[in-house]
Amino acid sequence: MPATRRKQVIAAVIGNALEWYDFVVFGFLTVIISRLFFPDDSEFLALLKTTATFGVGFFMRPVGGIVLGMFADRHGRKAALQLIMSLMTVSLLIITLAPTYAAIGIGAPLLIVLARLLQGFATGGEFAIATSFLVEVAPRGRRGFYGSLQQVGLTLAALGGALAGVLVTTLLTPEQLDSWGWRIPFALGLLIAPVAVYIRRHIEEPEEFVQAKAEMTIPLSLAQVVARNLRAVLTTFGLVICGTITYYVLLIYMPTFAQQQLGIPLAEAFTIQVIALVCLTGVIPLVAMLSDRFGRRFFLLTGAALMLACLQPLFSHAHATPGFGSLLLMQIVLCTFLGVFYGPLSTAVAEQFDTTVRSRGLSLAYNLAVMIFGGFAPFLVTFLIDFTGDPLAAAYYVMFGCGVGFLSALFVREPAHT
Repeated sequence: MPATRRKQVIAAVIGNALEWYDFVVFGFLTVIISRLFFPDDSEFLALLKTTATFGVGFFMRPVGGIVLGMFADRHGRKAALQLIMSLMTVSLLIITLAPTYAAIGIGAPLLIVLARLLQGFATGGEFAIATSFLVEVAPRGRRGFYGSLQQVGLTLAALGGALAGVLVTTLLTPEQLDSWGWRIPFALGLLIAPVAVYIRRHIEEPEEFVQAKAEMTIPLSLAQVVARNLRAVLTTFGLVICGTITYYVLLIYMPTFAQQQLGIPLAEAFTIQVIALVCLTGVIPLVAMLSDRFGRRFFLLTGAALMLACLQPLFSHAHATPGFGSLLLMQIVLCTFLGVFYGPLSTAVAEQFDTTVRSRGLSLAYNLAVMIFGGFAPFLVTFLIDFTGDPLAAAYYVMFGCGVGFLSALFVREPAHT
């Protein structure tokens, strides 16, 4: 890999991982944050308020996606990525330093909500712009592998959050954790921010984007982008429904589910997540490289079908025999199958759009799906489990997502082979 391209790829992946790290670590620490910022006589209501706050950031995702997507298509991927990084750093700072409810009362949850809204706006543009950047700098015949690094960044973010969770829940007492230890994972994100900002200042615009922009005459409006790319928007919307539900239930919500429904200590739940995420991170680029040879559709269909077939039996087994071993088995199997789906996902959705409208079209479809089906997944699963009294409600919601993903994969265009 040439030095310039290597620098571009490293910049995109590090920045992407950092931005998602802050977003997902909030989900991992939901149980603790609910006690400190949303106190309630009912533990369930406190948890519900916090999962709702986790989801409220997703209301800003479509707004951020459209605004930042337009910015990226007109002013370049580099400028947009730098702006996103700055916004995420500010939100990290707010959460890291925010006083608790006991210190300032109602101002505490309001600060957390403000930080989540800012995160939502920034991450609204991150997926589409970083994915567009990686796909556009890829050499011929390697788009699948380069695009998969976007998903690797997502899993590295979850892995980093899980490792931070293991450290603070293992090394600190419950009193220390509630007092100051919960801030450590967020503070770690602040330490990485200047490095990512420095790297992104030294990247170059993808040649594919520069050439396409030079040939573009009149920029299309958002309505025109949707009208001319309706199949691409709908196909991407369906694929992302599967991707986002699996991500936020199987990867982010699972430690909370393990503690609340299976009685597994939080430290053990985080340890299981680390192991499962290592498997997932290894499978993604391997499948992505295979998709460069055999196409994206086959692996998207295979991954969705395998998860759909195994979700209910694995959740039932984990619930019937709760413990470290049964949950570890469930997460390793599901994360392996999830890697088959995630491997070609980023590149597949990027390839549905032309270069000049890629950031806008992809941002719109991606963020609408994430806002509706992903952001409130922890809230919805928590509510469904309490309402129905059935812990397997989490599995049924993920199965719904996998079914939608399978059907959408049938309509994926394979531009790599045309």
